[in-house]
Parts: sequence; structure tokens; C-alpha cells
Amino acid sequence: MFNGFISIDKPPIITAHDCVSRLRKLLKQKKIGHGGTLDPMATGVLPIAVGNATRLLRFLPTGKAYEAKIRFGIITNTDDITGQVLSDRPCPNLTLEEVQKYLPLFQGKITQRPPAFSAIWIDGERLYNLARRGEIADADIPLRAVEITEIKVLGWTNGDYPELDVAIACGAGTYIRAIARDLGEKLDCGATLSGLRRTYSNGFDLEASLTFEQITEHMRSGSLEVLATDHGLLSLPMLSFDEDQTKRWCMGQVVLSNEPIANDQNRTTPYVRMYNHKQEFLGVSEVCETGLQPVVVLNPIN
Repeated sequence: MFNGFISIDKPPIITAHDCVSRLRKLLKQKKIGHGGTLDPMATGVLPIAVGNATRLLRFLPTGKAYEAKIRFGIITNTDDITGQVLSDRPCPNLTLEEVQKYLPLFQGKITQRPPAFSAIWIDGERLYNLARRGEIADADIPLRAVEITEIKVLGWTNGDYPELDVAIACGAGTYIRAIARDLGEKLDCGATLSGLRRTYSNGFDLEASLTFEQITEHMRSGSLEVLATDHGLLSLPMLSFDEDQTKRWCMGQVVLSNEPIANDQNRTTPYVRMYNHKQEFLGVSEVCETGLQPVVVLNPIN
């Protein structure tokens, strides 16, 4: 039985749920979960937790990075190239210089309207279901505050429908499709997302990611190694226990630490990675007034 993380290099067409189902069959293991969705059209990093690592998904960092392709002159109902075309207006005279004037508007903390065909919940129902039935107008979709930490131009292709290649680093809840749509609105020519590849997600990157073909081959040869259960949790401070503290903590007791918590003054999370005196990962604690409260114990003492 595997315990740890597998970072999938997701192929196009299939969903994150499809990836989990396929991995369950490959590994012959049921306890598997994914760390955030990825549009079917998109490819790239999809963190998957296997075995007891599924209990750690909520502690992964939230940052993401993408390489996106934006096509100008086309507007679709899904804000990406897979949707129904609502407007087709060639714009062969559009230049990269014009586009670059508006890119700064999409950096920093901004307000964004999610695409109508998205998985957010509204009144107890997925937004895409409301959109398919024509029961939601754009004006009724709640705006969201998101953060774009970087937008970098990677390339530009001229033509009747020019395309912009761009790298985007952002926080949780950001829709790259919405950036494409809104950029097209600013330029008064329309735009849609024509390609998307995620290069980083929740502490995992493409370098550590495997395709399903690679996973299948590793399973055949018996050489598949999952990433450690604390992979992706390195943004959390860490502490080590001695043998007695380890035993009491693994039994569910709140334990005082002999070590100061790293980056205590700048700490943005109440959670800490815990290790024993052999530097074996034990799980996650929550810092409370009385000490370190066990939240996830992966190596209980019998």
C-alpha cells in the first residue's frame, strides 16, 4: 500500500476526478484524493494524495502557476476555446504593445467575475448547472477577490486572431479563463483562453510530476516511488520531539516543545510539521495556548 503524494502531469480532456479514478485502478488502492481541480482542457500539475497522505491535503499551500495562451477576436460562453462561439471578430491589427498596456490591470489584488461555466456553488448548486439551463446572468455571478502575483509575456503570434502566450502566478480561486475574457473586453475585441498548462500547484511542480504512461511503466517494473507524506508541506514551520514527547503526542496529548517555533512572529498558519528525534515525519500539530495539539497523527504509538 502506498502512502504519500503523486504529482500527475494531467493530460487534456479528462477531469481531476477521472485522474483519481484512473490512479485507483493503477495502484489498486481506494484511498486517493486530489489537491484542487483543473479544467478538462488544461494540462499539467495535479497533486494527488495516496493513503494516509489524504489527511494532509488541507495543509498544502495555495499558490499556483500557469502558462496560458489567449486568442483575441473570439468570445465563447465558457471563456475558453472549448465553448460555444458567441462572437467572431478578426482583429489582425492588434499589437502586442496594445495588449501590454492593459496587463498591469490584472496584477496584484483584483476583483474577478468567475466564468459562468465553473464549479463554484451558488444557492446550493454548481454554477455550470445553472448556466447550462440558462438560469444565471453574468450580472448575478458574485465577484471574487483574487491575487495575481506575476504576469509575464512569453510570446506573441500575429494573425486574424492573434495569440498571446503568458506565464501567470496567482493565488487560490483565480480563473485564468476570466483573465483572458476580461483582457479581451478591455481591448474591445474579445478574447478566449485557447491553451492552459499548470506548471506549479500546492507545493508541486512539473519536474516532480509523472504522466499516466510513466506511472503505468513504473507499476509494471515495480519501481514506483511516491513523494514523501511531508512533500508540499515545507511552507509549514517544523519542530522535533524527543522520545517521551513523541509517545505522548502520538497518544493524542498536548505537548510543550523544547524548541521555539520557526518564524513565530511572521507565522500565518497555526499549524506545524512534527518529527521525532530520528527526523521521521509524525504529522501536524496546531499551536494552542497549552502547547502543541495533535491534529493529524500519521505514526501513532501502539
